[in-house]
Amino acid sequence: MNEPSGGVQSVDRALTILEILARVGEAGVTEIAGELGVHKSTAFRLVSTLESHRLVEQTTERGRYRLGVGVLRLAGATTARLDLVQEARPVCVQLAADTGETVNLAVLSDRSALYLDQVAGSSALQPHNWVGQHIPLHATSNGKVLLSGLDDTRFKDTVGSLSSYTAKTITTKPALREALAEVREQGYAVAVDELEDGLAAAAAPVRNAHGDVVASMSVSGPSFRLTEERLARVIPELVAAAAEVSHRLGWGHR
Repeated sequence: MNEPSGGVQSVDRALTILEILARVGEAGVTEIAGELGVHKSTAFRLVSTLESHRLVEQTTERGRYRLGVGVLRLAGATTARLDLVQEARPVCVQLAADTGETVNLAVLSDRSALYLDQVAGSSALQPHNWVGQHIPLHATSNGKVLLSGLDDTRFKDTVGSLSSYTAKTITTKPALREALAEVREQGYAVAVDELEDGLAAAAAPVRNAHGDVVASMSVSGPSFRLTEERLARVIPELVAAAAEVSHRLGWGHR
C-alpha cells in the first residue's frame, strides 16, 4: 500500500486531531502529538491551521485546545439537510404510494441539484437511484423549481452555459428565464424528455419558515406512463405534498 502524500497525510492528521478532541474534550499539543505519533512542532502547526479556520479553539488554560464553533457551522449545514429529509420522508412515502411513481427530494448545491432522498412507487420496477447525485438545473423539473427561488444576482452566479441533453433541453437563458417565470406563476415545473428521452417529471417547491425555496419535491417516471393527462392528475397531489413538507418546516405558521 502506498504511503499518503504530504498533503493527504496532513489532512488525515488534522481530521484525527478533531476526532481526538471530540473524544477527550480538550487536550494539549504534547498529548495530541503523542496520539498522532508526530513531533510537537508538527502537531502545533496542524492545530494552528485548524484554529485559523475556527475548527478548534484554545481553552481558558492556554496551550489546551477543544473543538471550535466552526465545527458547529459545518454540522448545522448537515443538520438542516437531515431535518429536511426527516420531515419530508413520510410525505414522500405517501405521495409515492398515491401516485405509484418515484418521488425525489432535491436541494440546490453549487451549480446543480443534489438529490437527498428517493422513494420508489409501485409502478417503478427498478428506478435509477438518484440519491447523492448532482443533476443539471436547467434540464430538470427539480432544477427549474430550485432556480425559480433565486433572485437575479444568484441566478447569474448559478447558471453558466446550458448544455443540451436532448432535442427538448432548454439551451438559452432567455428561454430559461421565461420557463422560470411560468414556474413561479403556476407553482410547479414540468420537464418531459429534457434530460433524457422517455423521462417525464413534475416538481414543486418546498419552502422554509421565511418562504424561501429550500428544496424541490418531484414525481418522475417514463413519459409513456406520465402522459400529459396523467401529469395533470398527479401535479395537484405533488403540490399539496410539497406544501405539507413546507408547513412541517414552519412555512405559513403565524
